[in-house]
Amino acid sequence: MDFNVSEEMSVRLEMIREFMDREVIPLEGEMLFGDPATLEAGVKAAQAKVKQMGLWAPNHPVEFGGLGLSMVDHGLFAEAVGRSPLGMTVFGTQAPDAGNIEILHKYATEEQRERFLRPLVAAEIRSCFSMTEPETAGSNPTLLATTAVTDGDDYVINGQKWFTSSADGAAFAIVMAVTNPEAPPHQRASMIIVPTDTPGFNLVRNVSVMGHSGHGHASHAEVIYQSCRVPRTNLLGPEGSGFLLAQDRLGPGRIHHCMRWLGIAARAFDMMCERANARVMDADGGTLADKQVIQHWVAEMDAEIRGARLQTLHCAWMIDQHGASAARDEISAIKFEVANTMLKSVDRAIQVHGALGVTDDTILSYWYRHERAARIYDGADEVHKTSLGRRILRRYARAAEAR
Repeated sequence: MDFNVSEEMSVRLEMIREFMDREVIPLEGEMLFGDPATLEAGVKAAQAKVKQMGLWAPNHPVEFGGLGLSMVDHGLFAEAVGRSPLGMTVFGTQAPDAGNIEILHKYATEEQRERFLRPLVAAEIRSCFSMTEPETAGSNPTLLATTAVTDGDDYVINGQKWFTSSADGAAFAIVMAVTNPEAPPHQRASMIIVPTDTPGFNLVRNVSVMGHSGHGHASHAEVIYQSCRVPRTNLLGPEGSGFLLAQDRLGPGRIHHCMRWLGIAARAFDMMCERANARVMDADGGTLADKQVIQHWVAEMDAEIRGARLQTLHCAWMIDQHGASAARDEISAIKFEVANTMLKSVDRAIQVHGALGVTDDTILSYWYRHERAARIYDGADEVHKTSLGRRILRRYARAAEAR
């Protein structure tokens, strides 16, 4: 394993870090307290500067305007921009667009690529991903109830989805629906592109999460598909391959999330240490940093962040060298390990900040609210632990049988 960073990537990372501090993090005040239109204008101005710097869409295909970075390099990039909730959007790699771009690049027809992929990479439009349903288990997509029935040259889609992230203002959705109900479970569903102005695409509401409904990209919608008719040419990949496409989308996506979470963990850790050194606790000038419990928290958190970071880089290296399927164990492990490390770092930082930590005067309470879902989306902790544990035990059982 070689985690050496090329000179070109080192220069890019330094540019990104400096840009984040100068241009992106200052926008967080507008995000927390300001006007959405003003924030959007600030983000667009920052995006224009990123494009001028030649740093736009690092993980996306070169032929569509991205940089085509390797998984390891993209992981390092995601860590650098993950220090702010706005970072991914400013650099053109935000979810769910990033995952949609990956499967569009791999499975879309030429017509689909020109209509949907090219403007999506350029940030001329946004997209959403519509798979999760309120009445079926999100951890088992073979149970989907939404249907897409063939009617001549069209699909007619009916069903209820929610947590269709970023549907508010999106130009199109990629919908996972059952097209072949009599097929084996993992071959029943397909992915279909649905423009959001199609009759029958009904955005019911932005779901309130931890007291916030959000708007635009930063939202999670409930969507009802009511006799929503689209051409069969909007099918993405072969019919019945929805589960395969979902796995292709989620594997690399989990790496992106994990490195972004490490960026959050690192900034929360920085804030915790700075607060501990600055907060005077007695008349003699003693600070929180003098307290042994704080010293232990700092040491433990530093070790845990380092370990989670190395695990994630190793996983990214495995994907680069051997493909996502060969890195199944590593992907499962980092998904629950990094999510919990990030949440612990945020929680510790809040505790050290005291009352300030639970206010919106810092970014910490925003992360506490919005990143709790890290242990749920893209596979709950328990699902990943069960899958990983089962695979490991099976390998030991086969080895015992072979002796």
